[in-house]
Amino acid sequence: MRDSRNLLSGKRKYLFGLIVLLFSCAICATFSMAGNDDFDISRREVLLRRIGHELLLQSGDSTSRVLPVKKIAENEYQIRFENDLTFQPDSLVNTTRRLLAKDPLTRDYVVNVLTCGTDSVAFGYAISKNKKDDIVPCMGRKQPTACYMINIKFKPTGINAARNGYLLGSLPFLAFVGFIFFRSLKQRRALPDGQYTDMLTLGAVLFDAKNRKLIINGNTIDLTGTETRVLRIFALCPNEIIERGRLQKEIWEDEGVIVGRSLDMFISKLRKKLELDPNINIVVIRSKGYKLEVSS
Repeated sequence: MRDSRNLLSGKRKYLFGLIVLLFSCAICATFSMAGNDDFDISRREVLLRRIGHELLLQSGDSTSRVLPVKKIAENEYQIRFENDLTFQPDSLVNTTRRLLAKDPLTRDYVVNVLTCGTDSVAFGYAISKNKKDDIVPCMGRKQPTACYMINIKFKPTGINAARNGYLLGSLPFLAFVGFIFFRSLKQRRALPDGQYTDMLTLGAVLFDAKNRKLIINGNTIDLTGTETRVLRIFALCPNEIIERGRLQKEIWEDEGVIVGRSLDMFISKLRKKLELDPNINIVVIRSKGYKLEVSS
């Protein structure tokens, strides 16, 4: 009996450890992805500054600064300049396409060139990895010198999507493992400790827990489901005091109602069914609980 209880306890500990391990792996993977994400986003911002630098050179300006790239939304950035400039749409399209091809997070994006102060769109286009979906109007028309800002909005892909997909994909599995774990705990309370032991010997009494029967001197006595659960607790701890509160908790807690008199009634019924063997008796230990006394 003790081996069965140790085996059950070991399996429960193993299952609990597996849940903790899986949860830890999910957290570590998330932080690892977040770290990679931060690195690639920083690299993207450097590429955006490079776009601004090349546009200034194409405009004939080799001295003024590209201002710090501004993140204006989750996947949208703004390139700003210290001085006015002019640009050729063809060159802008080719420059962004060439440099952003080095960004592992970039697939599709939309570029809008805004006029400072009014935020009106002076030029805009969309680029896709699938080039047939590119939308590039008004090529070959040089834009006048003015104060421009370039907004580039990226389609969410890459690590963000992978990280979210990983977490969302792992949640059902973790929930399933958790369900199995807590269900095993519930079953353990309903059929405590000896759920892998079908036959128990108590003196001259053979207790068939699986089939809810007592076999005493060749006589077979049927047990109810509750009587079986009560006797199982006693049978696994013979000659030991079992607290009244423990019996009530393990037998009736899952049903949501604990009735004190119910326990007394089932103890009384079990006493009568065990009377055929005078060496077995359930006795009351005042202010403590009950004990299944089994004489040698």
